[in-house]
Amino acid sequence: MYLADNEGRYIMTKILYLMRHGQTLFNARGKIQGACDSPLTELGIQQAQHAARFFDTITIDKAYSSTSERASDTLELVTRNAMEYKRLKGIKEFDHGTFEGESEDLNPRTREGYETFYLPYGGESSAMVRERMMKTLTDIMEESSNTVLVVSHGGAIMNFLIQLEGTQDVTEGGKIGNCAILKLEYKDREFTFKELINLEDIE
Repeated sequence: MYLADNEGRYIMTKILYLMRHGQTLFNARGKIQGACDSPLTELGIQQAQHAARFFDTITIDKAYSSTSERASDTLELVTRNAMEYKRLKGIKEFDHGTFEGESEDLNPRTREGYETFYLPYGGESSAMVRERMMKTLTDIMEESSNTVLVVSHGGAIMNFLIQLEGTQDVTEGGKIGNCAILKLEYKDREFTFKELINLEDIE
């Protein structure tokens, strides 16, 4: 899709569908899950299969997932194993260091609390996650032709959205649901948030 800028030049606008993986065993058990992994539950598989319906009428040119199995499994279900894809570390989940696998009750209670909390324990800061997500997603869109699907993680997606205008309604909610899909436009190396599609929005 091409849109005219203020000087009448036509610039290609690309579409990014940024999606969270389906429910996992650790999600169901309330365990901290970032750099560590756990498999999709039966519900998580069903969620991904349901989300696949959204893409039935959309042509995806390229697809990417994080290196976590829960993300790649979700992508394969969503695309019905019909296309090749790349796995990238830059879109993996927030690394929680030695808190990985512990109870979610140990997480900070506020967004501000996450900023540097995990650094002393071998994890990442929120700024580190935001930087790598923005860089990786920008690189993806620069090398892609039109419409892209990326399967990532709730915390990583939330940190990416915090940097964008027009995402207040999403980020104030504090959580991206399993298999939620975010539609963004990309042009001139900038992302514009368009809409959030939750599972209940998909017929």
